[in-house]
Amino acid sequence: MNGGSDGLRLTLFDLDHTLLSGDSDVLWCDFLINQGLLDRTSFAARNADMDARYRAGTVGVEEFANFYVGTLAGRTRAQWEPLRKEFLATVIVPRIGKDAIDLVQRHLDSDDLVVMTTATNRFITELTAGYFEIEHLIATEPEMQQGQFTGRTAGTLNMRDGKVVRLHGWLADIGYALSDFDSHAYSDSINDLPLLQAVQRAVAVDPDARLRAEADARGWQILQLQR
Repeated sequence: MNGGSDGLRLTLFDLDHTLLSGDSDVLWCDFLINQGLLDRTSFAARNADMDARYRAGTVGVEEFANFYVGTLAGRTRAQWEPLRKEFLATVIVPRIGKDAIDLVQRHLDSDDLVVMTTATNRFITELTAGYFEIEHLIATEPEMQQGQFTGRTAGTLNMRDGKVVRLHGWLADIGYALSDFDSHAYSDSINDLPLLQAVQRAVAVDPDARLRAEADARGWQILQLQR
């Protein structure tokens, strides 16, 4: 890794509506509805409402995270594995554009420490991180008991201020501090304002209206990706 005061560069990528054209949680729920695993009549409206309030930055962190992690409840990783592979192949990959792949690859080629950081849970997003060849993933953690998902979350939720808390903890675990790096972060969402404020170089990617206003006021780069 090169750059920064000690030659170190850290690049952080949000996933949903940043690298991915869509929201992993919302798409997962739609996928499960289409698979007949969630009831369309009762669940589709709740899914849409949660998405709308997330975009507006008004949904509660715990409410948001537990709603989506709750879809995993009662099954093991092995029982979910065929479905999440199908989800990646049929839903996620078609929503990843060449611009997003090239952007990540440029930072990987520059030997940055590249991290995907997402409010969506780890089980849903770790295959997506792998598709981008991003080794390091910070995500909301689903709770497991006796080998099954409980439908609850574990630890600090990786959302809003929690993204900064989790980042500091992750860096400490590998022997670094954020101040050791020339740091970049890419996001589309006002929900990631704490993370964007924490790094040296913030980039708003196809930002929502509130983040665009913040980016304009702070002189942050605004990037548009071909979707």
